[in-house]
Amino acid sequence: MLNRIGVNYGRLGDNLPSSYQSIELIHSMKAGQVKLYDANPEILKLLSGTDLHVSIMVPNHDIISIASNQSIANEWIHTNLLQYYPETKIRFILVGNEVLSGDPDIWPHLVPAMQRIKNSLKILNIRNIKISTPLAMDILETTFPPSNATFRFEIESVILPLLHFLNGTKSYFSIDVYPYFPWSVNPTNIDLDFALMRGNHSQTDPNSGLVYTNLLDQMLDSLHFAMAKLGHQTIRIMITETGWPHAGDFDQPGANIYNAATYNRNLIQKFTADPPVGTPARPNALVPTFIFSLLDENRKSGPGTERNWGLVSSDGKPVYEIDLSGKKGVTEYGPLPAARNNRPYKGKLWCVVGRGANSSELEQAISLVCNQGNGTCDALMPGKECYGPISPTWHGSYAFSSYWAKFRSEGVNCYFNGLAQQTTRNPSRGSCQFPSVTL
Repeated sequence: MLNRIGVNYGRLGDNLPSSYQSIELIHSMKAGQVKLYDANPEILKLLSGTDLHVSIMVPNHDIISIASNQSIANEWIHTNLLQYYPETKIRFILVGNEVLSGDPDIWPHLVPAMQRIKNSLKILNIRNIKISTPLAMDILETTFPPSNATFRFEIESVILPLLHFLNGTKSYFSIDVYPYFPWSVNPTNIDLDFALMRGNHSQTDPNSGLVYTNLLDQMLDSLHFAMAKLGHQTIRIMITETGWPHAGDFDQPGANIYNAATYNRNLIQKFTADPPVGTPARPNALVPTFIFSLLDENRKSGPGTERNWGLVSSDGKPVYEIDLSGKKGVTEYGPLPAARNNRPYKGKLWCVVGRGANSSELEQAISLVCNQGNGTCDALMPGKECYGPISPTWHGSYAFSSYWAKFRSEGVNCYFNGLAQQTTRNPSRGSCQFPSVTL
């Protein structure tokens, strides 16, 4: 039986392992599948002749043109599939990525584009490739309890034809599902072991009576219940992204190697079980699953966790031991570093220039932050309390701390194009007091 556990393979990072080395890493972890965020020719050629099942992706920006013209869809298939198939075992074409979380102008074109791609395969008599589209959990209005789940009202005009397409083609509803996120925003009320699938905590859905021993099952069954309310009780689910970050910022609890390894190892045991265990609402269901991700991607913006989901760090070394085949039991691994940030950080944080920041990029960032006319950098003006010492690192640290403190509530992160990092050490000197964030 094919190993149902795969990995997502993205390359938004510096100094990453070569494509060849990355494929070797995937084999060494005993993955059964690999999901690409494009149809990269180099990767698809390297996968030729291997046993890995491959998923390729139509970029979001191609959806409208493909939906509008069958010839464009045919050309996409010719360029991105036929040159590699069947030597490369492409088994899924994923149309777009989390489309219903983005530009509404694309929404009405999603299912027509999927149908165009399906038509292209039918013309070529290709029958062993499924068409789907990965969506995020924000497609649901609510997920708890699972039996109350419904799709967001404004996307039902897309969801209904999507469900019809998936049902008619016997394909999967593809979902990106991360228990880390609901736990991390509510760590005092959601048991960590419940999020990590450690099996020593349970909750009962008051409406269905179903008993849940982990948060992932709750999230998946919320999708099952939402589909059932629209008349589709049998569409299968595929997890196109899941995982747990192994590092993050001070204000991101639970992002550590211990939790990441625990979650992913328990995930693998769950979805490689034979016979399959499924979920409480769909017992015994097979759930193909892709872990996010193979590599850390240090060029991703946003909070620190965004750059720390990899099974492998950017230098090519495994972050922790993992066997994607499920043949190695959870208790057979060696010890892990202790988790030291499972509780929310309480105290003050500052945002300062990180080590090795490029000086020219830093000066540009300072100019961008300070020239917005919002008072962020008033204390850096000549004669003011933070003017000296005159150095990019000093001025940048004040500017970053000030801007982050002022606009964090509006979603600003302590990142600044990779130039900044959080610190618990007060960088203030004398009369120059750096603004801080208090948690």
